[in-house]
Parts: sequence; structure tokens; C-alpha cells
Amino acid sequence: MQASEKLYNIPLEDILGDRFGRYSKYIIQERALPDARDGLKPVQRRILYSMHVEGNTHDKQYRKSAKTVGNVIGNYHPHGDSSVYDAMVRLSQDWKLRNLLVEMHGNNGSIDGDPPAAMRYTEARLSAIASELLRDIDKETVDFVPNFDDTSMEPVVLPAMFPNLLVNGSTGISAGYATDIPSHHLGEVIDATIMRIERKDCTVNDLMTVIHGPDFPTGGIIQGVDGIRKAYETGKGKIIIRSLVSTEELRGGKQALIITEIPAEVNKANLVKKIDEIRLDRNVDGIVEVRDETDRTGLRIVIELKKDANKEAILNYLYKNTDLQVAYNFNMVAIYNRTPKLMSLPAILDAYIEHQKEVVTNRSKYELKKASARQHVVEGLIKALSILDQVIATIRSATDKRDAKDKLIAQYEFTEQQAEAIVMLQLYRLTNTDITALQEEAEELAKHIQQLEAILNSESKLLSVIKTDLKRVKQKFADERRSKIEGEIEEIKIIKEDIIAQEDVIITVTNEGYIKRTTPRSYSASNGKDYGMKEGDRLIFQKECTTTDTLLLFTSFGNYLYLPVHEMQDIRWKDMGQHIANVIPIEKEEAIISAHIISNFEENENNILFVTRKGNVKRTSVQTLKVQRYSKSLVAISLKDDDQLIHASITSGKDKVILATNKGYVLLFDESEISIQGLRAGGIKGINLKDDDFVASADVLTDEIVELLCATHRGAVKKMKLDIIPVSSRATRGVKILRDLKANPHQIVGVYGVKPGEMFAVLSQSGQFEMINPSELKNSDQYSNGSFVLDTEETGDLQFLIRYTTEG
Repeated sequence: MQASEKLYNIPLEDILGDRFGRYSKYIIQERALPDARDGLKPVQRRILYSMHVEGNTHDKQYRKSAKTVGNVIGNYHPHGDSSVYDAMVRLSQDWKLRNLLVEMHGNNGSIDGDPPAAMRYTEARLSAIASELLRDIDKETVDFVPNFDDTSMEPVVLPAMFPNLLVNGSTGISAGYATDIPSHHLGEVIDATIMRIERKDCTVNDLMTVIHGPDFPTGGIIQGVDGIRKAYETGKGKIIIRSLVSTEELRGGKQALIITEIPAEVNKANLVKKIDEIRLDRNVDGIVEVRDETDRTGLRIVIELKKDANKEAILNYLYKNTDLQVAYNFNMVAIYNRTPKLMSLPAILDAYIEHQKEVVTNRSKYELKKASARQHVVEGLIKALSILDQVIATIRSATDKRDAKDKLIAQYEFTEQQAEAIVMLQLYRLTNTDITALQEEAEELAKHIQQLEAILNSESKLLSVIKTDLKRVKQKFADERRSKIEGEIEEIKIIKEDIIAQEDVIITVTNEGYIKRTTPRSYSASNGKDYGMKEGDRLIFQKECTTTDTLLLFTSFGNYLYLPVHEMQDIRWKDMGQHIANVIPIEKEEAIISAHIISNFEENENNILFVTRKGNVKRTSVQTLKVQRYSKSLVAISLKDDDQLIHASITSGKDKVILATNKGYVLLFDESEISIQGLRAGGIKGINLKDDDFVASADVLTDEIVELLCATHRGAVKKMKLDIIPVSSRATRGVKILRDLKANPHQIVGVYGVKPGEMFAVLSQSGQFEMINPSELKNSDQYSNGSFVLDTEETGDLQFLIRYTTEG
């Protein structure tokens, strides 16, 4: 190791903290955040200053953008050329900046997000209003610092003859800070600045009488005056920006929504694509075509609708689900006194006014110094002309210029500056005309010096000059306001029936979890036969409904799946359906136990009854099952340990519940004994089970049900009168409905109430299927084991008793 080297033992976190701290300070102060005084980030300021130095102004020819980028990189901003060019292009985009600071010839990108042409193809120059940011920069109005290699000087801030931070706004992200300042109307901002100058104690409410709110380059409708006021008071607030949409009648009685203004920073091409996807996915009924008819005359997006389409409902849906309406959050952070600060409107105006005081003071001092120096010279020239012959004689007698100056200073008490001006005087200036001109100039200089001294000695005069400059900029550059402001944020209400085409469909669900939405036409073409499904699978639910309904699927894990019917795929009756796991992810072992169609959640006063394998029961209001987000399974009942949900059905509140256990016990009680609980509750005890028993089936019995059908694992089926079973209390054991056998006792597979005209089926392990018509069975007594309908020695144990109706 060399003697000059020295090792330090410093913790890594200290090193990282120090380095990141320095980096953070740099990107906060020198990259991402604008200065409160001129509203510019360093790269923007350097671009404008470089163009000014090169004379690339609005009254000159355009120059290649590459030349400007090269000058900026070489002299002021030692970073990548793309970052400089991107910043320069943004200053020229009329959909990004309210008042353009750079004028560009050639392709400078588009509102569709198209990239600009390479800098070697485009040409640019400063805009007229950008020159107002740089006005008087050569009069020592602002501080200059050495550039990165000390070869030249650059300004730390521009003089800024108007409050650019508010006029053009700013957006940026740095370390720990971000900024979002919207653009405003130039005339309104200047009026607010003048009000602040005249009334230092004016409030935000006072200022809002002249500065009504943001004014975005792309126009649009701004909603939420309270949000604007809050942002102006605190620096943070929220508004809604809505597109400008009108209605137009087309040929053939059709109507169209015409969009002519969209929110700022919204990519038009992506917006059109999203609206067209909504049309293709049929999320909304009534959109025929979406066209982008934008041309050089202005933005125009046409959404062509059907004759009878509900345009208000469609528009509301588009507001809610696309960037046709966006939220804008104020976050007015700017660099003030070299520090990032969240600033209110008065604070921003005060920072600008203080800057202008400094600029005008410095300019006045500079002009006073120049005027005083010129006055001194003019006084010398007038004095010399009054003794012209002596002066000429003195100069002729001198040996050289230096000798002439020394003699003039010695003999006539001229100063060095006056002597220099006299010896450099051209002969034609000795005419009477020029003498008069010098006297007039002396008077003008005296008057100008008096004005400048008044400005420097009186704050009111100083402020008056600032106001005059601002009024000049307003008169020259202010245009019409583009964004319209509405007081309240309009609440968007979407009624599903208004935006979805009401079509009759048939919904089916299979035991293995395949779901299908089919048109009645496809069903009729197959006469309801040849249903497409996997071998060994079976249909557990089939019902006619409309596309405005919702399908609820309940799973063995105590979850439910929420599926709006209009979002389900339209699949032919003969084709295999879509597995539920491809729509909403579920666990591999999770099984669908029941399905229900809900037409209206809000007005639905029914409940869902849940029954678990371990005998817990719960009721939950159907209304609580409605959700806005349904991309994953939702909790219907909380299950403990290895418990499973075996039953989920709709009840009216006046029904009876029957629980049947595997060992042959049946319990009948009023559903009113089960309290109504929330979705995440685990329920209460429904039946008192023996240690080796579990609930095999459950059913809800309405008043019209007077008979029960029971099936056992040995393939036996029996029908019995409901009044055999006494109505008991919840959480008791119930009564036995099978005769005990010492060898191979029967185990219950299912006990269900029988409605008039209903059919049932039994299914064995091997897939043997046997239809049962309860009306053909005789009633058995309580302890009968029923009649065998399957030979389970050949078919395997009976596994399911299936109620064979379109309700599943």
C-alpha cells in the first residue's frame, strides 16, 4: 500500500445514506422541480437561455433543433441529448403547454402519443412570449453562476415578465417530492398578481374573483370549486376534468356523441381504443362505432349510437370507466429559497412579486448606472463644444492620444471618460445640429435618471412598474379561456339496466365447475339435448334469466363467486362451457356446491342460508352479497379447521330448515332461530352431532312442502310425510328416520322436501343414473329404510340425491 493512501472503516449504510442524500438534493434542486420564481426546471431554463444567446428568437428564422440541443449540452447541461430534446419538444406541444415557449417546425409528436421526429429533422425558435421570460436578462437583473466547466456563465433564474409557474404549470417526480401544478389563464394570473400587489392582505376568496381556476391547454370541463379553493389555500386539492361532449343527429335517425375536448395529459389514441374495446366487449349496449375524426381543424371523436340507445347512461359509463373523465390532484411543490416547498396560491404570487421587485430594482440600478455614465459624457461634450477652439488647439498640440487626454484633464478638468469621448469625437459632430441634439439628450437623461431614482427610492413606484410590465404582457398575449369551470362535482350514477342490452339467456353450471351462457336459439336448435360437457360431469344448475342478472356460485370452502351475466361468454349449447377457474381463480380442491341467479340486490329482502358439514348454520342478507370488485373469490362464511360448506340456498325468512346427518338423524326447525350475520361471521350451531357423525344434506322447506324424499348410500329411497318429523329447536339432535341395522347400516346421502311435480335422480360411484318420480312412491313410516332402486354391489355406493329441476 502506498504511503499516501488512507483507509477508512465506515458502515455501508452511512456511505449509502450520504451518497443518496447528495443525489436526492441534486435531483430536487437541479432536475425535477420548478423554481417558484420563473416556473422552470433547470433543463428548460438552459434551453431557453441558450436559444436567447444564439439569437434564435421569434423574429428570426427557425434553426435546426440539433444545433440548439448541441449548444445546451456543450455549454450548460452535460446530460443525454434525448433528455434535452424531449424537454425542448414538450415546450413546443400545444396540448401540453398553455402558452408555448418554443415554436417548432416539423413533427413534434401528437396528442396520440406519437414520438416527435429526430432532432436533425425538426427546426425550432423561441416563441414571442418566451422572450418575455428572458427580457432584460442582459441588464444584470438576475444572478449568474459559472457553468459546469467554468467556461461561461448561466443564469440561476430568468427575469420572467409573467408568472410562468401558474401560467404553464409543471409536473415532476424527484426523491421524496412530486409536483403537479396545473396551467392557468395568463390574463387571470396577471390580474391576480396585480390584486396581490395592490392588496397584500387579500384572501384566496378575493383572488378567486379574478383567477377562477386552472385553464388546461386541451380545454375540458373542470368540476369542483371547493377542490380548487382548497388547493389554492393549502397547495393540495382535487378536481375532476371532464371531456366536452355534445350530441349530434346522424342520418337514419341515429345519434352520436361528439367529443371535441379531452382532459389534459390524456392520450387520445388510447382513449379511443378503450371506448372501442367497451363496444367490442359489449359492456355497454348501444354503441355502433367509434371513430377518430380529428384533423387540422381540431379534435373530434365520434361515438355512433343505436337509435334507441340511452345516451346519458352510455356517457356516464364512459365517464366512469375511461379517461373521458379523470381526477386531477393538485400538489403545488416548487423550489423556494433553494428548498422544495408546498405552496399556496398567495405564496406563489408573493414569491413571484418578490422576484420581480428584485428584477426591476436590478434593472433600474443597471439603467441608472448606464444613464449616469452617459450623462457624465454628454456634460463633457457640451462643455467641450462651448470651448471648442481651445480644445482643438490643445489636441493639435499633443503628441499622441494619451497626451491629448492628459492635457484636456489637466487644463480643463475633464474626467478620463469625458476626455476619451472628446478625443474620439468625429468632426461632423461639431455642427450646430449636434449641439442641440446633445442638449436634448442631456435633458432626456436627466428626466430618465430622475425616474430611475424614484423607482429605487419608492416601493410604490417600483410596484407600479411591475404592474405596467404585467399589463403589457397581458394585453399582448392573453387569449380566451379554454376550460369551463363548474361548481360541483357531478356524481355519476350508473343503472345497470340502462347500459346493458336485456337479452334472454340460459345459464348452466356443471358439477366440475364449467359454466355456460347460452342463447335460447342455440338451446332450441338442440331441443335441449346434446349438452356439451366432459364425460363423467353432470349438470347441477340450469335457469333462464336476462343479461342484467347476476350469477352467484357458492363453494365448499365457504366462498362465493360473483358473475354478472352480461360479462359471461356466449357459448353454444353443444359446446363445452368455460371452467370457472379461467374466470375467477379458485383452489384446486374447491368445489361448486350451489348456484343462484339474483336480479336485484337492492330490493331483495331474502336471505342466504349456509350449512356446514360440522353442523354450523348462518343466515346472511342477499343485499350484502353485492360488490363492485369481483375478480377473485369472496368470503361467504368463515369456516374453522377442516369444515366444509355443503349447502347455500335462498330463504324468505318464514321457511323451515331441515338438516339430515349421515347416521340417520333429521332436525326440523324454523329458520327464524338462525340470527342474520355478516359475511365474515362463522355462524352458530345448527344441530348437535355425535362424534362420528356429520351433516349429509340440508334443505329449506316452504309451506307448500308436505313430503320428504330420503336416499341412503346403499341405494335405498323412501318417501314420507313431513308431519312425521316434529318441529324442534336449533342445536338439538333431532329424530332418527332409519331403522338401525347391525350389519351394513344405511347412511343418509340426502333428505329433501318434495314440491308437486318435481323429479329426482340418484347417482352412484360408477356413474349409474336412475330417475325417480316421487309421486310413484308410497309413503313410508319413520323407521323404514325404504326400497332399493340401485344394486350398489354392482354400481358402488349411491353418492348423490339430485333434485331434477331447472333451479338445480
